[in-house]
Amino acid sequence: MSIRQADGSAGDANYGLIGSGYTRYRQPDPAIAAMILEALGDARTVLNVGAGAGSYEPLDREVTAVEPSATMRAQRPAHLSQAIEAVAEALPFADQTFDAAMATSTVHQWPDLEAGLREMRRVTRGPVVIFTSTPEELQRFWLNDYAPGVLAAEARRHPPIDRITAALGGACEVLPVPIPLHCRDGFNEAYYGRPEMLLEDGARLACSSWNFVDEATRDAYVAHLRRDLKTGAWDRAHKSLRTQPSFYGSLKLIVARP
Repeated sequence: MSIRQADGSAGDANYGLIGSGYTRYRQPDPAIAAMILEALGDARTVLNVGAGAGSYEPLDREVTAVEPSATMRAQRPAHLSQAIEAVAEALPFADQTFDAAMATSTVHQWPDLEAGLREMRRVTRGPVVIFTSTPEELQRFWLNDYAPGVLAAEARRHPPIDRITAALGGACEVLPVPIPLHCRDGFNEAYYGRPEMLLEDGARLACSSWNFVDEATRDAYVAHLRRDLKTGAWDRAHKSLRTQPSFYGSLKLIVARP
């Protein structure tokens, strides 16, 4: 069940806690940003819903950002516009206000997914772009051998792709998103070839799924990974990932055109 957090977060994760060091680990990755920019097409006015600290907002457009969490709004850099305090399900804009709309790594947080997506479609003339994960593919990642509860929680939280496309309507294109080896956006799969990063407390805290298991369980997961890295067991199973240029995991970019 979704609850309203103390800092205004509308989802099931407490961004008053998670957001405190979020921008240190969650920077926009240039390759992913380029895909999002292409999907937005020639839109000049863009709405960013669940905008967080502003990752992936284009700098060459007029962007209006909406974010319910006070902690995340406070972390937006000075060169970005100030975010409006609002939620996806009740966007304070007239019909067809924007050329395009975007939502990155946020729809799994929305208490009413369909209402939020309908609102995005209502206020947007052109493409609606959603950056998300496919729940059935999340648990195919090697981290599932070490932290199964974390990825199970993540899979439960992410809505199926067809539920998103059905709510958006129109013509929907679903694009797989390759993850670069040195991806700057620190979600779990971003460390596919850099497993040591997940030994850092801050890196895990910036991935909300780690906060859905208790402290003892987290400690056991991390101890297992640390042990296998020390003994070489992880490298015996996955060494090729350390130099693999990109990785196709659960990430998808949905582009819905009216």
